[in-house]
Order: sequence, then structure tokens, then C-alpha cells
Amino acid sequence: MGGWTPVTAALRHPGEQLRSSFVLLIVLELIGIAVFAASGAVAAVRARLDVFGVIILALTTALGGGIVRDVLLGVHPPTSLRNWPYLLVAGGTGLVVFWLHPQVAKLRRSVLLLDAVGLGLFVTSGTSTALALGAPPYAACLIGMTTGIGGGALRDLLLREIPLVLRREIYAVAALCGAVVVAAGEWAGLPKGLVSLTGAAIIITIRLIALWRKWNAPVARGLEG
Repeated sequence: MGGWTPVTAALRHPGEQLRSSFVLLIVLELIGIAVFAASGAVAAVRARLDVFGVIILALTTALGGGIVRDVLLGVHPPTSLRNWPYLLVAGGTGLVVFWLHPQVAKLRRSVLLLDAVGLGLFVTSGTSTALALGAPPYAACLIGMTTGIGGGALRDLLLREIPLVLRREIYAVAALCGAVVVAAGEWAGLPKGLVSLTGAAIIITIRLIALWRKWNAPVARGLEG
């Protein structure tokens, strides 16, 4: 799983015709943050961290990728640290999981579905933001992918584990595919809304099919142990 800095900061003055879409985007972003935070909190609970550790892992997983993105793009301070609702949602989700983790564990399928949606949103928004700030397309793709998977990688490193995206499941690959679609579409001059929607849909589709079919990226053969 990944993590992210809100793209809503880029929509500073939405027109009346964009108001409903703007509100919907905010809701989807908050849901994605909550889901990513929940994944970090669950991992922290399983590692038997205390309540402070659970909250820190929740914040790191939900917002870490976006903070890395902003650092790479020279945005200081990182956008997520200037928008208290996102910190509140991530930290609050960590507390909820800490107290209700047995119930949260039963919602695994719903969490995986929402995680796929969150990944699609965060990667496409991260890629678009990088392009808007002048990053070349190839760099924007890598930054967009990092926006989606960076928080989960930081979570695993804090737990002294090899990041999950490097050893199991089709996750980073799905993120990179969607980022490439966004970069190619914007380079071709296609409508940004359509490009972002298409990129997110591709990420979500690949991720859900990989979960359904239990796909994993190939590993080297012939290794002992």
C-alpha cells in the first residue's frame, strides 16, 4: 500500500461547474487516506506496537508517499502537513483500528477494494501534479508511482521488513502502468480529467484482477532455501 499528499491543493479556485466534482474528489481522497492509514495501523497492531506507534504507522502509510513526492518536487512544507483534515483522518483512523482491530480485520475484502481505488487516485494525482510542476514525463511516472506506494514501503521499513511491494503481489506494476497512461495522455494533449480517470481505472482493474487471480510478479528461479 501506498501513501499520498492531497491533490486538492492544486485545485485552488474551482469554478461553479467543477464544485460538485471537487467535493467528490475530496471525499474520495479522505476515504483513500483512511484506508491507507488503516493498513498501516493494522500492521502496527500485529507488530504489537503501542498506541503511539499505531498512530505513527497510520500517518506514515497514509501520507508518506505524498511527502516524498513533495520533497522530490521541491514543495515545502509538504502539502499534507499544511492540511489538518488529512492529518486528522489518518491519525483518527489509527486510533479506531487500535481499539477495534478485530472488527476491522473482518472487513478485509472491502479494505482491499478501497485500497485499489485509493491507489488509482493517488498515483494519477501524483503524476499530474509532477507534470504540472515541470517534471519530465519519465520522472513524473516514477514520482506518481512513489506517491501511491511510498507510504506502504516506509511502513514496512519501520517494521524492519522488506517492503511488500518488492516481494509480493502486482501493486507497484499496476501503479506504474497507470502513471504511464497519465503522462502519455497529457503529453498527447488529451483532456486531463479523462486521462486521470482512465489511468485510475487501469490501476484499479489491474490491481483487482491480480487479487482475484492471485498474481505475483516473477522471482528468480533456482535459489536454494
